[in-house]
Amino acid sequence: MTVDVVNSQNQKVGSVDVRDDVFGGRVKTDLIWESVTRQNASERRGTHATKVRGDVSGSGKKPWRQKGTGRARVGETRNPLWRKGGTVFGPQPRSYDYHLPKKVEKAALREALSQRLKDGDVIVVDALAVSEARTKAAAAVFKGLGVSGKTLVLDVKLDPTFTLAARNLAGVRLVASNRVTARDVMDTVKVVATRAAIERLQEVLAS
Repeated sequence: MTVDVVNSQNQKVGSVDVRDDVFGGRVKTDLIWESVTRQNASERRGTHATKVRGDVSGSGKKPWRQKGTGRARVGETRNPLWRKGGTVFGPQPRSYDYHLPKKVEKAALREALSQRLKDGDVIVVDALAVSEARTKAAAAVFKGLGVSGKTLVLDVKLDPTFTLAARNLAGVRLVASNRVTARDVMDTVKVVATRAAIERLQEVLAS
């Protein structure tokens, strides 16, 4: 597969070969789902908590004697069967994070990029740079590329000036190629990547 390389005015200046053995074939969506679910779980706060019978207010005294009253036996007013009693097996603070093998995470990123390439949502540029760190300058670059809305920008090493210029643009996320995840790729409308980033990702994901 060959993908056109454009400049900031969306004019073709070259092309880059995308290997079919890396980004070709059937897209395994189950791997993408695994990676996205794991990342979402790792970001859950997990601060929920309920009070067990030892945490709720109330006396530990036995309300009445065990036998002879005709009422059900009970040991304390904080038991879970009573109103305002403790909760049985309620949620407690915990971490939802779990581990996936590195090969699974790498494969998920490969499949996500493959899907985006098949859909034509990847724009490869020769370079991403602006003369001054102004939002207006970065907005002009994206306008020239015909990109709007949620956009993921990939580069091997992010240019500091361009990063400052684009950080206030709504929906634009700048991620280094060695930090991008499958969720980043799927949770966007367009992917704008430099030629160096595509070549680097292809090299890493092929191994």
